[in-house]
Amino acid sequence: MNADNPPAVPLDKQPVRASDADRDRVADILREALAEGRLDPDEHSERVEAVFRSKTMGELERLIADLPAGQRPAHGPQFVPGPYRPAPPPYPHQARVPHGPPAANATNVVAVLSGTARQGRWRVPGRVNVVAVCGGAELDLTEAVFEQQYVVVNATAICGGIEIKVPENVTLRGAGSGVMGGFEVREAESPEPRAPVVVVQGVSVFGGVEAKRVPGKLVRDLGQG
Repeated sequence: MNADNPPAVPLDKQPVRASDADRDRVADILREALAEGRLDPDEHSERVEAVFRSKTMGELERLIADLPAGQRPAHGPQFVPGPYRPAPPPYPHQARVPHGPPAANATNVVAVLSGTARQGRWRVPGRVNVVAVCGGAELDLTEAVFEQQYVVVNATAICGGIEIKVPENVTLRGAGSGVMGGFEVREAESPEPRAPVVVVQGVSVFGGVEAKRVPGKLVRDLGQG
């Protein structure tokens, strides 16, 4: 065997790259495990942070290998990506919250033992993941350009706080829950049929999530700017 030319790794043995939908699905599994008491807040925060750093399916599999949803079946792979399905709403009246398909390029805003903010003139994709662990995160959409009409914000606050600001003329809806913490979304409907719809979902554990419209801030035409 020539040491300068090691054998190539067979295609079926090469790592499979993870998609944003795969990461979203694992984050949902971890959120359910936290709510069921299978993970404590520290374990959950560590794994959620690792989810957004994961590049391959193997890395994601290891994060849920000790949970029921990640157990290896008798035959077949341990973790099958499948289509993205959002977690069911915690309350019946929230069934009207719309969910679009997962965005091709989600934006991640992460604060761990620190503070972070996303603000100013920036393009908002269809999905934004915000995580605050013993820190604070601000997501300011008041001057942003909305590339899609429906935007889903996944907010996870563990012993931290998340503040979300949106323009006055958008529709704001919520589908989150608090565990020894607060999850407040000041829902409002826009009279404009083409106005963006921002859905804030997720969980707050010993922390707080607040989403509200800012008076006087108006979104520009959809997809422009």
